[in-house]
Amino acid sequence: MANLKEFTLRTGKNGFYNITREIADFVRESHIDEGIAIVFCPHTTAGITINENADPDVTADMTYTLNRSFPKLPEYQHMEGNSDAHIKSTLTGAQTTVIITGGRLLLGTWQAIYFCEYDGPRTRHFYVKLIEG
Repeated sequence: MANLKEFTLRTGKNGFYNITREIADFVRESHIDEGIAIVFCPHTTAGITINENADPDVTADMTYTLNRSFPKLPEYQHMEGNSDAHIKSTLTGAQTTVIITGGRLLLGTWQAIYFCEYDGPRTRHFYVKLIEG
């Protein structure tokens, strides 16, 4: 089985999309007991992060704060008009790494892996690379 998988995600409005289940399923199907999962976003106006999954107000508050801190401004010079999305993407980053142990992602009780959309709606992709060891 290949240990690299591409996922497709259709986003709506800007915000955080929980992708933990898709990644956990891939880990389970891989039969890797110990290792790491690298989650990578190849887009410059989106990102990957880990944060709380118990209360949806957390991701709503993060979206609110990022939008308030980095609004769309007419002073931006980038002609596509999405400089705010590029800035937000830089802050969250393009990847995260999660430990695999016992054939499962090692996440805290309240943690989830999120695809961060800053320039939606779009059809997006993200990759997961599993490394055994």
